[in-house]
Amino acid sequence: MDKHIDTICVQGGYTPGNGEPRQIPIIQSTTFKYDTSEDMGKLFDLEASGYFYTRLQNPTNDYVAKKLAELEGGKAGMLTSSGQAANFFAVFNIAKCGDHILSSANIYGGTFNLFSVTMKKMGIDFTFISPDSTEDEIQREIRPNTKAIFGETVANPSLAVLDIELFARVAHKNGIPLIIDNTFTTPVNCRPIEWGADIVTHSTTKYIDGHGVSVGGAIIDAGNFDWMAHRDKFPGLTTPDDSYHGITYAEKFGKEGAFITKATAQLMRDFGAIQSPQHAFYINMGLESLHVRMARHTENGRAVAEFLSSHPQVEWVTYPDLDGDKYNALAKKYCPNGTCGVISFGVKGGRKNAEAFMKQLKLIAIETHVADARSCCLHPASATHRQMTDEELISAGITADLVRISCGLESSADLIADLKQALDSVK
Repeated sequence: MDKHIDTICVQGGYTPGNGEPRQIPIIQSTTFKYDTSEDMGKLFDLEASGYFYTRLQNPTNDYVAKKLAELEGGKAGMLTSSGQAANFFAVFNIAKCGDHILSSANIYGGTFNLFSVTMKKMGIDFTFISPDSTEDEIQREIRPNTKAIFGETVANPSLAVLDIELFARVAHKNGIPLIIDNTFTTPVNCRPIEWGADIVTHSTTKYIDGHGVSVGGAIIDAGNFDWMAHRDKFPGLTTPDDSYHGITYAEKFGKEGAFITKATAQLMRDFGAIQSPQHAFYINMGLESLHVRMARHTENGRAVAEFLSSHPQVEWVTYPDLDGDKYNALAKKYCPNGTCGVISFGVKGGRKNAEAFMKQLKLIAIETHVADARSCCLHPASATHRQMTDEELISAGITADLVRISCGLESSADLIADLKQALDSVK
């Protein structure tokens, strides 16, 4: 039967048999035993399903990946060691030296650095455009060697809401997939695949874990993109892989399995950015309460944003769920139940007063983190985005006075009281 997303959060991905563990088991083993070399050989040739080495796959990880795929409405999924690894794998799985990727400029600073510096050294070129670009503006940046469009559902930390349907339309018109990082909204508040996204990534470190105990990432494939229909663009998926005896992933595993199989069998094999079974277990524990927590995060976010909007020491507030926000219409379209608990705002007096305000916080901690049960705060220009130039900061929607607050699960009244005393102190 079709299950509601709340039920999938609790019971998706794993169904115990008679007398089996009710909770997913932690298979804390690097290796797996087989009776014959022939049995193991079938695994190495991708002729049989199973496990032989946790660097590639592990049952615990697969249970959690399956749950995430169910939550996103996708066909296949995999876990990675971090959100950075997930975004790297998602792009590198289809792009090689000499290729081009089109990306929204309003993305997490670590992802921007991965794309603009590290992957550029690998010979992959990136163009960054405004998330507010029109269809014609997006189309003008597409090149013959463009292999994907990348964006974030709700950008970190600018909170720009991407028009997923628009970007998907341009991507598909050009025979390329749309990759969406859905970390901030999670599948509870937005399912990008329903709006045309082909690949969805997550930093599970954030809301999905939700308790600051495990670093991780995930990739979900919608299973809709027809790689063979665009075989010339994606030779890694549509031509034989010599490292697996000439297997052609798109032919052998079809639309629903080719992308994740290649990313697992080839990229995870060679880069080894695997999630540990223990941390996968923690991620699943977070997923079991995700639907409950996201409602509270969003509720607290709205209450805090409304308070900040009325405080005289606040220059501006960006929160998509606020009436009148630039992205409110898109937020209502893609996230009718709310976006997240993250707010960006500017403190009057610029960088100096923003830093002074943060020093006065008592309850809300200064952390290089976001989307946690505990509220935290960050000044991106001097932390996560400090590697960016002033011009790059502006293009990413970040100003020197920007403070990002992540509203946790505490009482909104207590959060507001803490913010008030800190703002009042820098008048």
